[in-house]
Amino acid sequence: MKTTVRKVGNSRGVLLPAAVLAVCDIGDEVELSVQDGRIVIAPIKAPRDGWFDDYLAADDEDAWGELGATDADSADWEW
Repeated sequence: MKTTVRKVGNSRGVLLPAAVLAVCDIGDEVELSVQDGRIVIAPIKAPRDGWFDDYLAADDEDAWGELGATDADSADWEW
């Protein structure tokens, strides 16, 4: 895609189309770097993004099964 570099105050800027921003999942802030003579714009991800991707609620139920009452615990119970 060809675009123009525009003057923005004392700096220069490039307008990025909304479709490009959406495809790249870019929000209000980006990481800007120069690699091999190219300007690279990358999205900044949330610090804890993806922590619960592999979380399974079923695993929580299994943990309680291991902590169940034993025969020794129920010996003192009166019914």
